[in-house]
Amino acid sequence: MDERAYDSQLNIVTVGHQQGFTDSLHHHRYEPTPYDLLDTLFKHYPVISEDQLVDVGCGKGRLNFYVHHFFGTKSAGIEMNPVFYAEALENKKRYLEQHEDAESSISFYNCLAQDYQVANQDNKFYFFNPFSVQVFIAFLNNVLRSAEEAPRTIDIVLFFAPQEYSEYLETSTAFQLVKEIPLPDFHKNPRERFLIYRLLKMD
Repeated sequence: MDERAYDSQLNIVTVGHQQGFTDSLHHHRYEPTPYDLLDTLFKHYPVISEDQLVDVGCGKGRLNFYVHHFFGTKSAGIEMNPVFYAEALENKKRYLEQHEDAESSISFYNCLAQDYQVANQDNKFYFFNPFSVQVFIAFLNNVLRSAEEAPRTIDIVLFFAPQEYSEYLETSTAFQLVKEIPLPDFHKNPRERFLIYRLLKMD
């Protein structure tokens, strides 16, 4: 199924890329994860309805609608760009036409990632190279504080991640790499893979 057919199935519009380039040193241009790669990810990394996934740099909300449609998973999307945020809200209206039960299951926030208030239910965080490692660290510190206040197992899912993300997780946190999912172009570009890091619930 191609990108537009998938959008049509979900009754949303997420195809296309950001026009022009961001003028920020820390934030990268928007590009949705291709649907076929999401299929690959969740074939090897199942999620369930009890999970709550946060897409950090969600753009127009593709991942949020995907995990709800196929798995019933609750989610939040963080997007600093007000235009993409507005499109995510419009997509939610369209999605609700076919999924009336999703109103309270999908939420979007127009803010900087480091300003997002991590919820006690948030247990999976997805990153498609949204920003610099400095912002990643600031966000991760909020996640770690939340894990101290509400102990739970937490996963960080990285796609096309810079090496600095992995280095920080492996050298400066208790997160451990639990799964690597290479993609078809991995032999050309080592960043073409999903990496799953896990912080186990502290008793």
